[in-house]
Amino acid sequence: MALDITTILTAGQDHALASGYFDDVNGHEPKSAPGTGLLAAVWVEQIGPARGGSGLNSTSARLALCVRLYTPMTQQPEDAIDPNLMTALDALMAAYSSDFTLDDLVREVDLMGIYGDPLSARAGYLTTGGAEYRVMTITLPLIVNDLWEQVA
Repeated sequence: MALDITTILTAGQDHALASGYFDDVNGHEPKSAPGTGLLAAVWVEQIGPARGGSGLNSTSARLALCVRLYTPMTQQPEDAIDPNLMTALDALMAAYSSDFTLDDLVREVDLMGIYGDPLSARAGYLTTGGAEYRVMTITLPLIVNDLWEQVA
C-alpha cells in the first residue's frame, strides 16, 4: 500500500477550512509573512513505524502532521489575540477528535498518544518575512494501517 499523502494533507486542510475561522489555509509552511487575519498551514512533521500497532506481515505507520495557526501580533485589542486563536484551536481539536479516521483515510487520530506523542498544541511566537505572529502549533498524529509490507 502506498501512502496517499496528498489526500491526507488535504483532509487536514479541509478541517481547518470547514471551521470557518481561517482566512486562508496553506498546504505548506509559509516562507514569507502569511498576511493578516487568522491563518493555518498543514505539513508533514514526522513519519515512522507505529510501535506496537503493526502486524507480522506489514508495518503500520505513525504520520505526524504539523498544523500551525498564525495571527499577527500587531492587532487591536491585544487582549483578544489569544482568545481568538484559542477559539479556532478549540474548533480544530474538536474536529480532529470527532472525525477520528479523517473520513476513513487513516486508522485513527492518536488522540491519547498510544503510539507516540498525543494530539496536542503548543503556543509560541514566530517571526517570518519581518512580521511577528502569535502561533499555536498542533501535532496531529495519524496512524496509517499496513503501509509497508514486511518481506522475509
